[in-house]
Amino acid sequence: MFREIDADCYIMVDGDDTYPAEDAKEMVRLVLEDNVDMVIGDRLSSTYFVENKRKFHNFGNKLVRGLINLIFRSNIRDIMTGYRAFSHDFVKTFPVLSEGFEIETEMTIHALDKRMSVKEIPVQYRDRKSGSESKLNTVSDGIKVLVTIMHLFEEYRPLLFFGLISLLFFAVALIFGIPVFIEFLQTHMVPRFPTLILSGILLTLSVLTLLCGIILDVVVRKHRQNFELFLLSMNDKEK
Repeated sequence: MFREIDADCYIMVDGDDTYPAEDAKEMVRLVLEDNVDMVIGDRLSSTYFVENKRKFHNFGNKLVRGLINLIFRSNIRDIMTGYRAFSHDFVKTFPVLSEGFEIETEMTIHALDKRMSVKEIPVQYRDRKSGSESKLNTVSDGIKVLVTIMHLFEEYRPLLFFGLISLLFFAVALIFGIPVFIEFLQTHMVPRFPTLILSGILLTLSVLTLLCGIILDVVVRKHRQNFELFLLSMNDKEK
């Protein structure tokens, strides 16, 4: 999407006339003068919930915002907005992998993970004109966004992701294993041997899953270090 374009500042905006063009001036200024890597046009803090008549869209925006802020410990108010400005560094280091409405989520997580400078400004939102149709399917595209969040959660926060799965395996193993252990203490026998085997398998899976998370977390940390070095080398070349 950005491969063939070189600029100091990039503007992304939906083509449905729901965002006012005058807000772009401040967004560009923040990128060029304040060195912000991504400026987010925040609809949800202004007129979105009044103008937008699609209730499930409102719920979806809140759900995605809550998940992203919880997983990535951020405080972004509008994750799904289609009105953004980007710096040259952001554009040239962002791998465009999504093909649909998931791209806004991917952009936000990329900026948060790489500790890029992000700023939000409230922008006015007006509902699309009558007669125009949205390409967004609330259910199918909403599911795609949620799946994307889970994939990015796994890729960017592997220790937390696999740690939660490991904890789940461990909890289920305890549920099955503790009664068997109590019976063994009381009778010195294991009458439910299959249950004991199941508990052991779950404990093993718990340990293996946690180890996967630890190994992948080391890989992700190394990738972040390489990313910072890449930014430095890219800026040195431009100078």
